[in-house]
Amino acid sequence: MRILSIVHDSTFSGSGGTFEDLVEQRGDRLERWVTVNDGAGPEAPERYDAIMIFGGVMHPDEDAAHPWMIDESAFIREAIDREVPLLGVCLGAQLIARAVGAPVGRAATAEIGWSAVHLTDHGLLDPVVGVLPEHVTAFEWHYYAFGLPTDAVLLAENDAACQAYRIGERTWGVQFHPEATRQMLDHWFVEGAAELPHPETIGDETDAHLGDWNEHGLRLCNAFLDYAAGRRPSSTA
Repeated sequence: MRILSIVHDSTFSGSGGTFEDLVEQRGDRLERWVTVNDGAGPEAPERYDAIMIFGGVMHPDEDAAHPWMIDESAFIREAIDREVPLLGVCLGAQLIARAVGAPVGRAATAEIGWSAVHLTDHGLLDPVVGVLPEHVTAFEWHYYAFGLPTDAVLLAENDAACQAYRIGERTWGVQFHPEATRQMLDHWFVEGAAELPHPETIGDETDAHLGDWNEHGLRLCNAFLDYAAGRRPSSTA
């Protein structure tokens, strides 16, 4: 398959992490659109078998500071209209929600670090998000949140925010970071140290949770890619 990864940072910390690694391990073709770089964007969305959109330090309403957001929003809208399988992570999920007219704005409570998330009944039955445990400790780093898009199904939530949704049969958004690697998190903890609510414990919490979290993330990505390929989700990564 031909997979497009949309990233909003030209450094490793803004990459698709384990998800991009998995695409290549499966033998699929990975292409990247780094939105902050000048130059031509990707081909038309229907030229790809699946599209993944990742996070970034910017917020989804900062068009003035990041003019490429307007083009990306139009690209996302076209991908949805063309029914290209689409998976958004954190900022990516917020941009998808924005592209279809759902409310996106400052969250009542920011989530930075490890948070409890639980799947809804719809989530447990979902072909992609449903590969996660019903209750999972997820890594998050966001100040914004999305409202549930019209005609979307809520797949996961917690007391702070909606955590995952599906629009139709081919578009998913997750607020957490299932793609995060140890290298990415170590970089974030240094660059964003002032934002950490409990810097003295984040290292121990990460040691405790990251191994399982990476396994869950790989299963989720594998399920998405299998779905895009028309295959049943695999039980393992």
